[in-house]
Amino acid sequence: MPLTVIVAIAAAAIALPLLGWATLSPRLYQDRAVQRNLARGMATTTVDATTPGRGQRLAAFARRFTPGSFIARLDRQLARAGRPASWPMWRVLSAKVVLAAVAAVLGLLFAAGSPDVRRLLLAILATAVCYFVPDLLLYSRGMERQAAIARELPDTLDQMTIAVEAGLGFEGAMSRAAYNGKGALAEELVRTIQDMQVGRSRREAYTDLSERTGVADLRRFVRSIIQADQYGIAISGVLRTQAAEMRLKRRQRAEEKAMQIPVKVLFPLMFCILPVLFIIMVGPAAIGVINSLNP
Repeated sequence: MPLTVIVAIAAAAIALPLLGWATLSPRLYQDRAVQRNLARGMATTTVDATTPGRGQRLAAFARRFTPGSFIARLDRQLARAGRPASWPMWRVLSAKVVLAAVAAVLGLLFAAGSPDVRRLLLAILATAVCYFVPDLLLYSRGMERQAAIARELPDTLDQMTIAVEAGLGFEGAMSRAAYNGKGALAEELVRTIQDMQVGRSRREAYTDLSERTGVADLRRFVRSIIQADQYGIAISGVLRTQAAEMRLKRRQRAEEKAMQIPVKVLFPLMFCILPVLFIIMVGPAAIGVINSLNP
């Protein structure tokens, strides 16, 4: 057999597996990425098997003594906080147990120093506060994320309006705004698109979007989109109207915050700045009067 034929057969044998890998690997990676995003931080009845042993035991212990409604509320807070990858459910529950245990031990040592009821009550209060510290942090993170989504919504709606008027469908416009944008709203839109890609209906995906974020403006927009899809209303007009309304509300919120500045400045002015000015202005005169009265 000629050498050229052997080289051609070898090249074809090497090229075919490479062609299959190049064709299938992006799809497999995309499926795994979608599955990780959809399952990220979801509350389950059992702790993940990949959880470290100590955290697994603490999380199982916390779940045993935590009501299901409380875990569901904590899961909603995690969803509104964006389900941080570094704070899954098991780690939040473990942190609550560890903080409460440390506070209880320190509180008992503090109360044992003196048999006083006030010290015991203070120890109990400190233990309760430390137990709810992760909840407070998640609540604060969720509020910041909701404010960020409300700020980003008008600009995102403008982008979607331009894309729809240029000829794209609503889902294509949302996909373009999601994958080209940055921030909390873009992440939520990507999650909604992935929900539809795995087989969920558009109505369910849009409803879950509004429930996950808890933003009133986004909930109103989702309701308008669902009604437009149900009654056959032109989506471009709905997007234009919603974008104008969201811009107006954003301007009103900015004006409201600007009007709150004088009230917020009043207390530092009265308790920090004015006393110093009075001391500087009236102090020398008072000293002079005292010296004149006591020669």
